[in-house]
Amino acid sequence: MILHFQVIGSLLILLALIHVRFPGYFKWKEEFRSVGLINRQMMYIHTLFIAVVVFLMGVLCISSAEELITSPLGKRICFGLGLFWLLRLIVQFWGYSSDLWRGKKFETIMHLVFSGLWVYFIVVFFSGALLD
Repeated sequence: MILHFQVIGSLLILLALIHVRFPGYFKWKEEFRSVGLINRQMMYIHTLFIAVVVFLMGVLCISSAEELITSPLGKRICFGLGLFWLLRLIVQFWGYSSDLWRGKKFETIMHLVFSGLWVYFIVVFFSGALLD
């Protein structure tokens, strides 16, 4: 189980670092020209803080895997992280329009890859929370 937490930790750190590319990849400079300053800045700042939280989740999983699965507090943290990623999986299907990925090869592959990744996170975190 510790290995799974370390793998997830590495994946979360990678995911956090990928957020750095979002503004360029999604062409935010062009897309947000007509958006008010507060909305534009909120997108950048919220994305930064999401990346920081995901990065810290990754560091926690790598540095404290044993404590996460053996201590009562760690088990509660695992349960919370499992719930977080379960909600993220739900948003993957009901928060984003399928028009964004359906019929588009790369986007469909990414949708499936990330859905599978969220399921992996959910299973590992809930297992860490519930197994002795």
